Amino acid sequence: MTEQDKFVEKVVLRNEFATEKQLQKAKKILEANPGKSLIQVIVHVKFISKEQAKSILKLYEKKRLKKKSVNQPQESSPINAGPAFLDDFHGGGAPTHTPAPTPTPAPAPSPAPQPQISVSHSGGSFSSLEEYLLHARGKNASDIHLNTDCKPLMRLHGSLIELGGSIFSAEKAHQLLFSALTPEQQQQIQEKKGLDFSYIDQQGNRYRACIVKQRTGWNGAFRIIRRTPPTCEELGLPENLKRLVEYHQGLVLVTGPKGSGKTTTLASLVDLINQQREDHIITIEDPVEYVFSPKTSHINQRQVGKHTASFSAALRAALREDPDVIMIGELRDLETTSLAISASETGHLVFGTLHTTSAGRTIEQIIDVFPPDQQSQVRTMISESIKGIICQQLIPRKDGSGRALALEIMFNTNAVANLIRERKLFQLGSVMQMGKKQGMVTLDHSLYQLVKDGVIDGQVAYYAAVDKSRFQEWAPKKDF
Repeated sequence: MTEQDKFVEKVVLRNEFATEKQLQKAKKILEANPGKSLIQVIVHVKFISKEQAKSILKLYEKKRLKKKSVNQPQESSPINAGPAFLDDFHGGGAPTHTPAPTPTPAPAPSPAPQPQISVSHSGGSFSSLEEYLLHARGKNASDIHLNTDCKPLMRLHGSLIELGGSIFSAEKAHQLLFSALTPEQQQQIQEKKGLDFSYIDQQGNRYRACIVKQRTGWNGAFRIIRRTPPTCEELGLPENLKRLVEYHQGLVLVTGPKGSGKTTTLASLVDLINQQREDHIITIEDPVEYVFSPKTSHINQRQVGKHTASFSAALRAALREDPDVIMIGELRDLETTSLAISASETGHLVFGTLHTTSAGRTIEQIIDVFPPDQQSQVRTMISESIKGIICQQLIPRKDGSGRALALEIMFNTNAVANLIRERKLFQLGSVMQMGKKQGMVTLDHSLYQLVKDGVIDGQVAYYAAVDKSRFQEWAPKKDF
């Protein structure tokens, strides 16, 4: 193996990105594919991500340049850490272990050496916040928790997993967490004893962060955000949901419990408009998660607490900015909800989220926000303005490989509108079952299909179901 391959092997093992057994498998593939490097092989077989690979290669380049400056060896070509190099596994012939061809782009030019976060530590023994974040991102975790009097934790496929290492003292937790804050934010958090904010690391990766004061010290949670919104296809959303972005007026809601991917689904739909229409899009979020790159639309993104005082204040201002599409991170209060409904009736397409688990409960919660003497009028307004409701949950897969998306989808039809106006939402499930041809589906049907397909466990579906009678055969046995 080359010096680079030996360095890569050492870093991968030390970081526990792959086991020795997996690396032996990678070496066999490398032997069968001369001209390739170990880093290309382990990216190709998905032992590490391209992002991790680029960090490792840049770390090796730093070491190589440092050694060169001391020993002055003969000139050698720089290490290429570009995505084309990492993708170019099949250049010069397909590997012997798989028949699947991939594109063969030319290697990208080497970037100038930059200071990089070291990845040569085992999980749990890092010295900086960014090392923890990079490690969790490399493991495809959704969140990382750094709390006083606890070991570091990451959430992987919905479960919390210890990273190892020592328990954080109050001083260590404070040092790590406050390194993410600007001087202004440090002043705010000392006054409020808590702060929600967006954090961007040195490599440009984004995180939704929350730091709070508790009995023993400071706790921090960081939600790991992709650089770009995923597509509907990547999320596994059905094709018929795309009809919701074809409207130019109305209300579209994405709902579900915390951590169910509401923001990601919302961002995917909004980015679809960004690709297809020449619209003015305004997003109001707390904090901003996905950063949209304008494609065919013009996009403004505002963060509550940083660019505006509240959701309602930003929404009032947005209505004077000639928007076509408004995305509201959360319908939190009466004023925001009322403004959102009014905007959806006056020529704007409005997207929002709620923490509800079914279409019926979503409509009920919106109506219940209003005083009793206004609820009849609100029912009529919602029956006319609502275009669709997507309720989603992420359910652990039976094989432990991740989580599966269970969806409830409601589109507004004459039958649905009548039920909303006439206060007969208890019949909504039956109407949705009859509306299967229109693309509607209940959460329970989605869960049942996932169980039938062997994707999720029946008992897990039982606990997630709205009407548990359909899942009685998987109900937990009671001990008497």
